[in-house]
Amino acid sequence: MVTVVGVRFKKAGKIYYFDPEDTQAKKGECAIVETARGIEFGEVVVGPKDVAEDDIVAPLKKVIRVVTEEDKAKHRENKEKENEAFQICLEKIKLHQLDMKLIDVEYTFDNNKIIFYFTADGRVDFRELVKDLAAIFKTRIELRQIGVRDEAKMIGGIGPCGKSLCCSSWLGDFEPVSIKMAKDQSLSLNPSKISGICGRLFCCLKYEHNLYQQILDKIPGIGSLVDTVDGEGIVVETNVLLEEIKVKIKNPADQTEEIKIYPLYKVTRVKQEVKSHRDDLDEEIIKELKMLEE
Repeated sequence: MVTVVGVRFKKAGKIYYFDPEDTQAKKGECAIVETARGIEFGEVVVGPKDVAEDDIVAPLKKVIRVVTEEDKAKHRENKEKENEAFQICLEKIKLHQLDMKLIDVEYTFDNNKIIFYFTADGRVDFRELVKDLAAIFKTRIELRQIGVRDEAKMIGGIGPCGKSLCCSSWLGDFEPVSIKMAKDQSLSLNPSKISGICGRLFCCLKYEHNLYQQILDKIPGIGSLVDTVDGEGIVVETNVLLEEIKVKIKNPADQTEEIKIYPLYKVTRVKQEVKSHRDDLDEEIIKELKMLEE
């Protein structure tokens, strides 16, 4: 077992493990740490704890110190310089007529490197831009192209639910989201209704998907033949969350049909309908939905 602390460098950013050594770094404090990019300023969000060696990425970097007032002042100064660097980079992008959108600028704590984050539809030849920026700032320059989900995470915003975006407020890592998750939850497959402001499928489709999968493994699909207390019938509708199904039953006496609702535990599946009623989607819709996955 190894003693570590978890440090985060941005709000809702990924948590990285560091060796606290003798610094006595505690949760809620800020610390200066050594990273692959250089010396960084971060917040301790996970207090000292023991983890298995398999859970860390070797070599484990160290916490240099808990921040001092001088460190806090330098961090504030770096934030001000980031705003200036952003404006300068915008002017240079316009000067070189580059088809790219600048998203954010980040200084390492020791000013050893400045990282410019941008989005673009394709590859961008920014070699001349880097030369100009290096001549101005006299330090190492890195231009990093990011995706639309990372853009939303950095900029933030309000989702269709009326709350701050999950990715910018608390979601540390992105997880793959697929059309199948929307299908399993019986959501509208209209791209405009299941995609966020980043243009990709809602991250929240992932949150309840495991529960839906567990229930869907038990519940008969639409078109399945089931046995009920009133005889055999065909499933015409399902309610996954309530674990209820609507069954169309034919009265053998007068051949009339009646639809009844049964809880899942009172129904026995006789024959499963393999094909889902949602499988006959227009090919253009399928193609458009596939583009939303990431």
